[in-house]
Amino acid sequence: MSALDGKVALVVGVANEHSIATGCAQAFVDAGAEVALTYVNARAQSFVQPVADAVGAKLLLPLDVEAEGEMEAVFAAVQQKWGRVDILVHSIAYCPAEDLHGRVVDCSAKGFARAMDISVHSLIRMARLAEPLMTNGGAILTMTYYGGEKVVDHYNVMGPVKAALEGTLRALAVELGPKRIRVNALSPGPLQTRAGSGIAHFDALIDAARARAPEHIALTIADIGNVAVMLASNAARGVSGDITHIDGGLHVRA
Repeated sequence: MSALDGKVALVVGVANEHSIATGCAQAFVDAGAEVALTYVNARAQSFVQPVADAVGAKLLLPLDVEAEGEMEAVFAAVQQKWGRVDILVHSIAYCPAEDLHGRVVDCSAKGFARAMDISVHSLIRMARLAEPLMTNGGAILTMTYYGGEKVVDHYNVMGPVKAALEGTLRALAVELGPKRIRVNALSPGPLQTRAGSGIAHFDALIDAARARAPEHIALTIADIGNVAVMLASNAARGVSGDITHIDGGLHVRA
């Protein structure tokens, strides 16, 4: 048997074939799961459809977390098709460019609120909708970054946002634990994704991370997906409220 045989996974956050969420979806399918994917809007659908076709996604649904009713519709569709969900991947984050590229001290209230709503509160909303569908327990995974623990140059306001995300996942782990729903975060090192490209000097950040990481490796979305499978599987029973770094050991360096 494969690690995820018979499990149903909802993966939110695929933007294109290079997304971390894509690596997770492919790894889940390779491990025996059936997957549902989402796309943020009609323009994005053309980039997500090839991923859905490649992984054999059983559902491909629109989900803009700022659009009223769309999140509820996604979970209703999953419930109608399978009656449950076993794995939820929350791999979305956003901050308006004018706030992302400026100092934290200059961040606007509107920009900060929007970044927190899309990047953090959406996880709370998804967990609330997933809870009644995780009838046999389940695994919720979100994506963070070392910039939520320490100040990383050019990561700016997304550092405080990821710190809030990490605090949120711990609270959710405690609240959902009695229902055998585990909540964990993956913390990948920098790698080339659409989300990463929005950060100033991102190529230099990748090069510096690879040079300083003990393994000196170039991370791939497949590396992230493989760890996601482990955390989503029954082999990770008892692991909850944790942050798993996938960065070649970079986070242990002073």
